[in-house]
Amino acid sequence: MDLKLKVWRQKNAEDKGGLVEYQLNDIEGHMSFLEMMDILNEQLISEGQEPVSFDHDCREGICGACSMHINGEPHGPDAGTTTCQLHMRKFNDGDTIFIEPFRAKAFPVIKDLVVDRSAFDRIQHAGGYISVNTSGNTQDANSIPVPKVNADKAFDAATCIGCGACVAACKNASAMLFVSAKVSQFALLPQGEVEAKDRALNMVKQMDAEGFGNCTNTGACEAECPKGISLENIARLNREYLSASVTTDH
Repeated sequence: MDLKLKVWRQKNAEDKGGLVEYQLNDIEGHMSFLEMMDILNEQLISEGQEPVSFDHDCREGICGACSMHINGEPHGPDAGTTTCQLHMRKFNDGDTIFIEPFRAKAFPVIKDLVVDRSAFDRIQHAGGYISVNTSGNTQDANSIPVPKVNADKAFDAATCIGCGACVAACKNASAMLFVSAKVSQFALLPQGEVEAKDRALNMVKQMDAEGFGNCTNTGACEAECPKGISLENIARLNREYLSASVTTDH
């Protein structure tokens, strides 16, 4: 198939940036979207032009690095799919495809389609861990009964890959789905109870400090999440945060 690409090019965070048009021919439907981008870059290099910068790592839908806004949707038109797992058969011969970086104040553009998502790392560092000392006579974690329903929900929350699609999809650039998933994966398990209050308070505080917007429950985050993280986690985060707020001196 022959395609017209309109790709966002931006030298750095200070540069104004803009869409640049490219023509690609003979693209096969079995190619992944990133393979198509590789062909574009090979074409640009052969013409003596600078290739398009974009994030990628595993190319297996696991790492969450491939953050592209494709035709107005984070990760493109295929539901429950990361950009690297999106295939060109989802497009038609002669299509024009708009390719932009994730847009959010907290995700500044580094170059072209690459954005800085280290805000997510700082949120997780603020509380998304368990530091209980398990040496000595502490009960083995595997011997603590956990209801299957809770275990399943914790596992579902833990599947969040931190790609940032929820932020890119939200009209407020809210990170509530990401934060709630990271809180829920521990809040549902007995191992996470010790630090539960500090975790909720500290992660929400850091989220606000990073400049993410507020959640207004439009549901766009859940709809665009490649791992199908549920809005139920946001409700759980709200409960955890409210409980922590009224029972601590923070």
